[in-house]
Amino acid sequence: MLRLVLVVRADRGLHAGQLGFPGGQADPADASPLATALREAEEEIGLSPAQVEVLAELEPVQSGPSRFDVQPFLGRIPGDTPWRLSADEIVDVLTPWVGDLARPGVRRELLFRSSHWPEGRLVEGIAVGDHVLWGMTLRLLDPLVPRLLAGEWPL
Repeated sequence: MLRLVLVVRADRGLHAGQLGFPGGQADPADASPLATALREAEEEIGLSPAQVEVLAELEPVQSGPSRFDVQPFLGRIPGDTPWRLSADEIVDVLTPWVGDLARPGVRRELLFRSSHWPEGRLVEGIAVGDHVLWGMTLRLLDPLVPRLLAGEWPL
């Protein structure tokens, strides 16, 4: 069964406590957006670029209030990949089943709390364990999950 790799960001800064995919801003030494994605995944969760089979470059997305342009990629990695977390950026890695994110009724209004929103913020999202998948990460998944479930990329 298909799983996603989601990171739980440290509880500080603009994206405090949020779920997301490994990734971040380009460095001047990065040769391409793909090089940035692979470097960031290695820095954040210890995922060696040699372990990643890149399947597709997905449609770019602009984040909400922070206005970052995000160039996502879809990759396949071995199921037994160990994680080595960057303690100052990432506090956990979650690997939910793709099918669980598409179940009817799983998406609803949830309360998201973090140091950035200590009083909480109601968001449209999906509960993943004790966390809320919402915002840009959810918008990235909206077109992707049906394509994954339809078998667009062979297992």
